Amino acid sequence: MSQIKAGAIEKGMFLLEKDAPYLVVERDFVNPGKGSSFVRLKLKNLRNASVLKVTHKTQDNIEEIDVEDVDSQFLYSDGSSYHFMNSETFDQYEVPVEGLEDKGYFMREGETFRVVRWNNEALDIKLPPKMDLIVTEAEDGVKGDTVTGATKYVTVETGLTVKVPIFIKQGEKIRINVETKEYQERINN
Repeated sequence: MSQIKAGAIEKGMFLLEKDAPYLVVERDFVNPGKGSSFVRLKLKNLRNASVLKVTHKTQDNIEEIDVEDVDSQFLYSDGSSYHFMNSETFDQYEVPVEGLEDKGYFMREGETFRVVRWNNEALDIKLPPKMDLIVTEAEDGVKGDTVTGATKYVTVETGLTVKVPIFIKQGEKIRINVETKEYQERINN
C-alpha cells in the first residue's frame, strides 16, 4: 500500500477506504472560487459491490492498494462461489458470487479470465468488453411481425436473455456487449 494525494486519484484506481477495498468508478475535480479544491469520488466496494460516494480535499492522503491480475481458468460455479484455478501455479480458489452475479452470464467453464486479487483475496473478475455466445433458445420469427420493432428475446448458452433482431436463429453465435448486455452483431464463421 502507498499513500497518494486525493488530487492524483484517477478513474480505475484501487483505494482502501474505511478498511475496505474500493474501485474508483467516477472522479470529479472541483475547484470552487473560494476555498480549497476537492475531488468527489464514486467508489465500488469490491467485496459486496455497494457504492460509496465520498469527497476529499485534494491535499488529503489516501491509501492506494496494489492489486494483481492473475490469469485463472474458470472451473465451475456452485451458486455461492465461482471456482478458479491459477493458470501458473494450478492453485484453486473461490471468488464469492455476491456482487459479481452478472459476470456469471459471460463465463464458460474452461475459459481463462483475469482475476483481480489483493492480499490473497479475489476481488473482481475482468471480462472482455464484448463476448461471443451461442444462442440456445430462440423462437422462430414470424414474417411480417414488425409490431415489436422486429426484435425478439433469445437465451444464450450461459442463461443470459438478450433482445436480438428477428433473423437470429437457435445455434447461431452472437456478439454481446458485456457492460450493457445488449446484442452487437451476428458472428458468421
